[in-house]
Amino acid sequence: MDAPFRAFAPAKVNLFLHVGAPRPDGRHPLDSLVVFAGREAADVLEVRRSAADGLSIDGPYCDVLLDEQDNLVLQALSRLRGQARIPDEKDSPIHFSLTKRLPIAAGLGGGSADAAAALRLLTREVFDLPARVASDLAPQLGGDVLACVYNTPASMRGDGDELLPLLQGPLLDQFDRHRGGGLPALLVNPGVPCPTGPVFKHYDLLDPAPLNEVVLPTLQSRHEFYDWLASETRNDLQAVAINLVPDISRLLERLSVLKGVCLVRMSGSGATCFALFNHMEDALLAQSEVSREVPTWWVRATRLGEGV
Repeated sequence: MDAPFRAFAPAKVNLFLHVGAPRPDGRHPLDSLVVFAGREAADVLEVRRSAADGLSIDGPYCDVLLDEQDNLVLQALSRLRGQARIPDEKDSPIHFSLTKRLPIAAGLGGGSADAAAALRLLTREVFDLPARVASDLAPQLGGDVLACVYNTPASMRGDGDELLPLLQGPLLDQFDRHRGGGLPALLVNPGVPCPTGPVFKHYDLLDPAPLNEVVLPTLQSRHEFYDWLASETRNDLQAVAINLVPDISRLLERLSVLKGVCLVRMSGSGATCFALFNHMEDALLAQSEVSREVPTWWVRATRLGEGV
């Protein structure tokens, strides 16, 4: 491997997130429709053979990860070595270079996306393994990793380990980046971390009801899809996250008055929120407007659909 192999690790966005009451093991059943951003909102991972296994990190959000001893990227390599009968570090050392461009603890699945990118690169480019090896290992690394390995619009259930990719139909056409599709969107993070653990802990205090899974309808247009999202779905963690991080409320209020906005919601456990539009021109205009108004916020206009 004379030159490094590279992959984007795009942000994962939960268009809706329904969360059921915790099971006896403390885990929560989920029902979510996940989509992925373009390269405007993605980390970048490179892998090359080296003298020893290792990980170097740069980028605007690298500081939090520099002292981390067991990054998910290295965990992906370790588990692959342990279960896929590939050469160990002594015989085939691997070095990763991660450019961290996504905010940390932001509800975008950034760490999961990085681990998934590592699995895709290692299995496909480095060790020439079947794609199923990556998907089999993914759930061991975290709830979002499997969705990020597939990197395609999907219904995500269970602990995140039950994935039903959207294979056909008008709804999938809305997300098809290769056909010029993808939902025009603005992603904004207020620069305040919102760790998942405390959000779920406070959510449990609300005594949540058992989960009723959503049946995705047959929708013919983007307008119908947005109306359905607004009327039939929600993010169950949004109100709890707002109580813990009040800046989320201010952010949602600001996004709700953008020109051409159709739907505003928080992604995952927060604090990143998204605004959906009918036209990419409106999303780009909103990016300029919000960035100018609050320079400290992380702001990206992108199309949501298949990952890059």
